[in-house]
Amino acid sequence: MAELVLQPTLMVGEGWADFALIDSGHGRKLEQYGPHRFIRPEPQAMWAPRLADWRADGEFVPGSDEDGGGRWVFDRPVPREGWELGWNEVRFTASCTPFRHLGFFPDMAPVWDWMAERLAGKAQAQCLNLFGYTGVGTLALSGHGPVTHVDASKKSVAQARANAALSGMAERPVRWIVDDAAKFTAREVRRGRRYDGIILDPPKFGRGPDGEVWRLEESLPGLVADCARLLDSESRFLFLTVYAVRMSSLAIAGLLAEALQGLPGTIEHGDLSIREQGADGRHLPTAIFARWRN
Repeated sequence: MAELVLQPTLMVGEGWADFALIDSGHGRKLEQYGPHRFIRPEPQAMWAPRLADWRADGEFVPGSDEDGGGRWVFDRPVPREGWELGWNEVRFTASCTPFRHLGFFPDMAPVWDWMAERLAGKAQAQCLNLFGYTGVGTLALSGHGPVTHVDASKKSVAQARANAALSGMAERPVRWIVDDAAKFTAREVRRGRRYDGIILDPPKFGRGPDGEVWRLEESLPGLVADCARLLDSESRFLFLTVYAVRMSSLAIAGLLAEALQGLPGTIEHGDLSIREQGADGRHLPTAIFARWRN
């Protein structure tokens, strides 16, 4: 039976050549993405900024509706088609999306490292990436074996395939699937499939390609239960991230503990954070997570 560790864990993302968290405070953050700097909303940055000068190429100004909306305002030219960035061997296109982010999530970098550690020594590991978005995590996993990448957005899957080509990984064993994550996972259970690792990064709300409605609190338990049926005692990990701040990491860890009670291993939980640049950089929390490892 998997052991639930009650003490939370902090997974810290550091900057790299193509990304840095420069400063944060008063509900905003200043970040570097390759040659460009941007200001974006960040409700968890409740402290004061350390820098007086926040000159940036652009800023995302949120709308009045707390559930979303807003627009980019640019002070300098930024390529609308995006620009190339990299993380380790993976190359990808960053761009200013209407959803305030830049086409990938830099706080996931320590998660990609952790998954690689869990798969070390495992030949041709079979992995599943649900809500795979633009594929940076999928391409990071693809160096360890076949990956099934699932996302409901045809545009996101097309961008993921383009990122694979940009990285010189177009021939790697990746199944690119446009589908509702919950429906696809349920079919995989009926097919008797198994995986060595599963990563899922569900949104708070979303719609599948056929209009399926996803609401995190209602839909997540069933999806996690199906994911558990795709794992066995030889599997290596399941990693779940949640960006809905009203949940606690202990709550989603409890969900994993219930679903995975028939498996050995350890369940941990905590926060993802990104550390500001500099020796005394502060930790900016971005998401909560729960993970099972074996």
